[in-house]
Amino acid sequence: MRVVRMAAAAVMQGASIAGQQATFIPPVFRQIRAAWRLALVALHLGWGCSVVALTFPWRSIPSQRRAKRIWSRQLLRRLGIRLEAGGVLPECGVLVVANHVSWIDIFVINALRACAFVCKDDVRHWPVIGWLTARTETIFIQRGSRSAARRTAEEVAEALRQDGAIVAFPEGTTTNGTELLPFRPAMLQAAIDAQVPLVPVAIRYRDRGNAISPAPAYDGDISLMQCLRAITLADDLVAVATVLPAIDAPTARRHLADAAHARIAEQLGFEVAGVAVAEDGASREEL
Repeated sequence: MRVVRMAAAAVMQGASIAGQQATFIPPVFRQIRAAWRLALVALHLGWGCSVVALTFPWRSIPSQRRAKRIWSRQLLRRLGIRLEAGGVLPECGVLVVANHVSWIDIFVINALRACAFVCKDDVRHWPVIGWLTARTETIFIQRGSRSAARRTAEEVAEALRQDGAIVAFPEGTTTNGTELLPFRPAMLQAAIDAQVPLVPVAIRYRDRGNAISPAPAYDGDISLMQCLRAITLADDLVAVATVLPAIDAPTARRHLADAAHARIAEQLGFEVAGVAVAEDGASREEL
């Protein structure tokens, strides 16, 4: 019986290798495909800017959010990313917290439910994307200013009371997807003030072999264009977004941070022993 199982495993391994060889894409075709994807993304960004500039001033908030969700799903397809969603984000006021791997995280979550995002003020000045984010319910925060952080928390709490969905990345920076940094609890105070639940979302990008893909990682010294090119060159890239059970907010924000961190870490298969929640301080601050 053991011999039979070993033979079957060998056959399955051989079939897997054969399947990978059958889907091999020569480098020149991969470059052509990447150029085509980049062209589609440029056109899609242009279309998005036109829709926001010409129609958003006269559209209702629900209509704007529907358009944002559809546009985000289309962007992922233009990039060659397949979305694999697990769970549904509630339609009530909710503070969503997620691990942070890439600028693509924003559109992955928006594809689930159109949300407002808390991000650093520098994003305003990004080409095209900065213009779009500034006109689609983004809440900007100035780093290093306690008074500004306090005003941002109040703005987030008010949006949550209006049944909005706000997304924060409590790691305070991006990773390459192979680790989960401690969560900063400060922004989670808004959920307590607004008396709304906290919903963790675990995000992972995987390749055709079901391994963590480095392509979307926007960490270290990687530029936006380098990251975008890596994504468009990738084969069979899948964005896996898992909505985890909500956490009741009426508790200390440090406990909220610990609980959300533990649930996301468990979903991603990371160890959570010895988690130390950080109030501030990270090597690099991103979205």
